[in-house]
Amino acid sequence: MAGMITRPTVAIVVLGESAMPTARRIQARYAGSLVHGLASRVAADVAYDDFGAYLCTLYAAHTPIVALCSAGIVIRALAPCLTDKQAEPPVLAVAQDGSAVVPLVGGMSGVNVLAREIAAALDVQPAITTSGELRFGTCLLAPPEGYALADIERGKRFVSDLLAGETTRIEGHAPWLDDADLPRNADARLAVRVTPHIDAREDDLVIHPRCVVAWVHDIGGAVAERVRDALREHRLSPLALAALVAPMHAMKSEAFTSAAQALNVPLRFSDAMPSQDISITVADKPIDILTIGRARGALTVIGLGSGNAESMTPASKAALAAAEDVLGYETYLRMAGPYRAGQRVHMTDNREELQRARHAFELASAGRNVVVVSSGDPGVFAMAAAVLEALDEGRATHPEWNAVKLTILPGVSASLATAARAGAPLGHDFCVLSLSDNLKPWDMIEKRIMHACEADLVMAFYNPLSKARPSQFDRAMNLVRQHRDAATPVVLGRDVGRPGETMRIVTLSELHGGLVDMRTMVIVGSSRTRAFGDWVYTPRWY
Repeated sequence: MAGMITRPTVAIVVLGESAMPTARRIQARYAGSLVHGLASRVAADVAYDDFGAYLCTLYAAHTPIVALCSAGIVIRALAPCLTDKQAEPPVLAVAQDGSAVVPLVGGMSGVNVLAREIAAALDVQPAITTSGELRFGTCLLAPPEGYALADIERGKRFVSDLLAGETTRIEGHAPWLDDADLPRNADARLAVRVTPHIDAREDDLVIHPRCVVAWVHDIGGAVAERVRDALREHRLSPLALAALVAPMHAMKSEAFTSAAQALNVPLRFSDAMPSQDISITVADKPIDILTIGRARGALTVIGLGSGNAESMTPASKAALAAAEDVLGYETYLRMAGPYRAGQRVHMTDNREELQRARHAFELASAGRNVVVVSSGDPGVFAMAAAVLEALDEGRATHPEWNAVKLTILPGVSASLATAARAGAPLGHDFCVLSLSDNLKPWDMIEKRIMHACEADLVMAFYNPLSKARPSQFDRAMNLVRQHRDAATPVVLGRDVGRPGETMRIVTLSELHGGLVDMRTMVIVGSSRTRAFGDWVYTPRWY
């Protein structure tokens, strides 16, 4: 798309509606970025409730932040988080009308580059105050992706020396410095050295291209330490390491996963391995790791909660944001959006659960990062069971599926969301039942209802009534009435957490099929459940 920039997505944070036009202009510049708005004031892509706490959460996740508000508000919010200059993400304050762009923190992570890009999009000048960047037109201490600064303290001294009048020369390939306004001299005492090798010269600015790959055949011994030893033997910096590569058969090895984490590099898998037990290869420029083997595929099953952004867990949000492929029932996928550029969305009918699960494994076993979306909690009448069933059935015919990293993340089920709206009807023992007989016979449903009634359990009913089953709900409730008092409280929650949500409390004698549909959660109280005012609860004692 014309004008789009590929970079890590930024969080564009607004406090009110007046900032939205500027926020959308910035969003148009960055593929996949979302506008985060204060829930009580503005409808944005993502809602939040507490500005300070939300900014700290984004900061801790190393998310670039563009806050459309005063710089002072941002500084006060993030002050407790500012501990490590080298680990902070870019944070900028932008005037709500787009008239000012102020980089605040993140000099080591490209905040001034981000400020210039946003300022260009808004047709203003960025308020850059970094001395070296103003003097030389670039931040020498923030090399581009694919390169790593060897030593920040040496880097600071180097920049200070240049500002004091020293000159420099470039050794190695540094195309991003071609247009920088550096004081160059072929005979300069100081040098910008771009090399994968360890350099002992204290006065130079050393930048390591990530051009080294470690290939390891087996998991004997400590993998990370063996790689470090091999790098030292070749006088190569660990910062120049681009990837750790292991054989395909070791895809489920925790030893290799732990080693990659310890070395802080991606883990790739390939059968085209060098013959040595451990081999180090060095390229002449930064390596695109996507050209080396492939990653271990990941399949994560998530739930949308009760249908709004606030009830979706942070882990599920993060998995969805990182996914390359997203699969699910069309209605749920539309609720989960918007999606960033490059994400592939696979929408299917609600009755195609097993086919969807198999497709997810096919994508993940090819090395892709896949998310399957459910409503509510994925393990409650949802996709987690279908995913595991597909894996169970395919173990023999699709052995490659066994190597997929499978994760199931909990969500907020409809029964829990409805119960919370009503108070605490599930405050004591309860059971969850589906009245759909698509996947089990009706006589089994009746038997389970009878047993639940005899056990005096609160009952939460999913799928209570559909056009294909217009009379079965009333049949089920007639069974309940044989064991429950007519005054038993019943909670009816329809589309809880979604636009058009309705809540109603009735008695068992008032309950009938005309009050419910497939989008209604029905919670029938036990003999101990109580109702007063707008609240329903089941005491925790008997």
